[in-house]
Amino acid sequence: MMIVKQIISEDIMTLGEVRELLDEVKKERENESKELGYELRKAIAHAEIFTKLDSKKSRELMNDLLKLEKMKPEIAVRIVDILPLTNDELRSIYAKERYTLSEAELKQILELVAKYT
Repeated sequence: MMIVKQIISEDIMTLGEVRELLDEVKKERENESKELGYELRKAIAHAEIFTKLDSKKSRELMNDLLKLEKMKPEIAVRIVDILPLTNDELRSIYAKERYTLSEAELKQILELVAKYT
């Protein structure tokens, strides 16, 4: 018999926030002398390698991005995690969207990203 777990809540998190959360889990496990599972070790390693901003700065940038027009939470978190530096990098994030950004909108987003890096 399979036990099915259900999702209690769901929230979009930046990689910086995920890293902080995983660090807390790691410390708890170490304090309880529990072994870290393979998946948890891999997730921690991934977060350590690819995190570019700490959790506070990443959340601030995400909140600033969400104030802009044509900005969805899913896109904002991708921008925060990747920190694009050029118009082409930013356009690739928007590639699947049904609209394109103007040069002014691209510039505004890149200026926000530059402010936090």
